Amino acid sequence: MTAARPEPGRSAPLLDGIRAAWPICLGYAPIGLAFGVLAQKAGLAPWQVGLMSVLVFAGSAQFIAVSLLQAGAAAPAIVATTFVVNLRHVLMSSALAVHLRGRARPFLALFAYGVTDESFAVNAARFRDGTWDAPRALALNHTANLAWVLSTVTGAYAGQLVPAGAFGVDFALPAMFLCLLVFQLRTRLHGVAAVVGGAAAVALYLVWPGNGYVVVATLAGATAAFALQRAVTSREPGR
Repeated sequence: MTAARPEPGRSAPLLDGIRAAWPICLGYAPIGLAFGVLAQKAGLAPWQVGLMSVLVFAGSAQFIAVSLLQAGAAAPAIVATTFVVNLRHVLMSSALAVHLRGRARPFLALFAYGVTDESFAVNAARFRDGTWDAPRALALNHTANLAWVLSTVTGAYAGQLVPAGAFGVDFALPAMFLCLLVFQLRTRLHGVAAVVGGAAAVALYLVWPGNGYVVVATLAGATAAFALQRAVTSREPGR
């Protein structure tokens, strides 16, 4: 039996955001700990790990940045790589923007800072169900943010005691993304976008150095789904 979700305005937005964020926080904990350990092994102090988590707040980009640091990459290369990886946030923010009309720029800036793959997936689903509003989405974003920062700093402090490979969670980040993808497959169009995007990502990965293929594969999946939707709609009577 599924518990009824509170409707906007009937309970405190902060509490609703925290309740909705706890599954994300549980997922962030082991990944954040693993990142903290890896960052400590790469030579970062706990305060530097915490500062990176606050300023960047992007798990995949932070893992990439630490790997590049270990490889001796220059700062411009690290910044450019993480920028390209995080370009997908433009697409996610565009999808959420329709639910944030009329909000002041300071609110939008604070909200945009907290957008991640996981918070986007949960917020998008809640907005789609009609049980969500902007204050609750903001509370969810920053609850997840706090959990990420705390877990990464804890991992950095534990790095001297725990071997980098002891967690056994190398699979955790892609597994979490796959889980979120499955929960988003509500229609055949979503399935088409996932299959085309995944196939394009694999194919481009084999021939495209760097991480730019991620953005192109995302656009390919979205374009394929949009084209299919247009084709189906044009065949409907009266269209």
